[in-house]
Amino acid sequence: MKIKDGRATTYAYCVAKYGTKWFRTRTITESLTPKWNVQHSWEVYDPCTILNIGVFDDFPLPGLDTQIGKVRIRVSTLETDRVYIHSYPLLVLRPSGVKNMGEINLAVRFTCSSLVNMMQMYSQPLLPEMHYICPLNVRQLDSLRHHAIQIVSMRFSQAEPPLSKEVVEYVLDVGSDMWSWRRIKANYFRIMEVFHGLNVVGIWFVKNPINIVVIHIIFFILAMYPDLIVSSIFLTLFVIGIWNYRRRPMYPPPMDACLLCTDNADPDEEFDTFPTSDLPDMTSMRYDGLRGLSGRIQVLVGDLATLGERVESLLSWRDPIATFLFVMFCLIAAMVLYATPFYVVVIQSFIYVLYHQKILPSVLINFFRRLPTRTDSML
Repeated sequence: MKIKDGRATTYAYCVAKYGTKWFRTRTITESLTPKWNVQHSWEVYDPCTILNIGVFDDFPLPGLDTQIGKVRIRVSTLETDRVYIHSYPLLVLRPSGVKNMGEINLAVRFTCSSLVNMMQMYSQPLLPEMHYICPLNVRQLDSLRHHAIQIVSMRFSQAEPPLSKEVVEYVLDVGSDMWSWRRIKANYFRIMEVFHGLNVVGIWFVKNPINIVVIHIIFFILAMYPDLIVSSIFLTLFVIGIWNYRRRPMYPPPMDACLLCTDNADPDEEFDTFPTSDLPDMTSMRYDGLRGLSGRIQVLVGDLATLGERVESLLSWRDPIATFLFVMFCLIAAMVLYATPFYVVVIQSFIYVLYHQKILPSVLINFFRRLPTRTDSML
């Protein structure tokens, strides 16, 4: 915002981008509630793409336009031939913290000439065929992305009215791959949200006795008739999808400050340059925090490697006793499964998993944890 005649005001304009096509609105001068009332259309080449809309405050000097906020709308979240009129919050991260700059009211409509062709797009690869025949490595992709941003910025800097490099980079979300505690926390909460549904199902299964009885009956029926297992899974997924249709989102999701962990953002880190230009003490503190997090990631990667090595060691005879026990177990299991009906084995396994003593680890877990790994060969 600018101060003019003792009051705050803005010179706001919008920049919209879809694919390779950009569009800029006119600048509304001296208004805190600008109204553009403009329409623009793009030809959608793939429904799994994103429409980016950024709002900026024009500044007389070049390269100093202020960010007001940004909105992303995924085309695939829009129903065809429906007009979405919705207000989206404009959040921006400033050195003083996260600030809600206001809202932008958008009307979006997605039309499709052929529903069959659009459905067929979901089976097509996202990139051209050559990207899979001769894939590029990460360094080449970063270099190409950097040069593409430079070309686009240079082209728009010569347009009329010009767009600064900072505006282009903000719309293209340059720097999203840089290190940030905020993004790490956001990705962590995303993972926790994914597994939260499994936890809810477990609680629902344990606390309701009627559900336990119904699940047991269904499991015994499927064990008696294993041919119904696969079809029952798909039928269950179909019913869940139809049931969730009533609670489908009515509007494309806006920026979520809670999901992005903006309340715990560190502005000094977010706005630091690369290479860093901050004080040595601050850099050392961030480095220590990064080492702590990297240590936890290192332990997780090591645990995954240990898990794979233990699976490989089952038949490698690195531990002769463990391999002998596993080979004999496989022989006995093959004979038992051949002589015993399949549903009997499944029912007994189900009952054992549900009702065995859970204070101590099971025999299989104890055996698996004793298998050798290559951690003994590491320094």
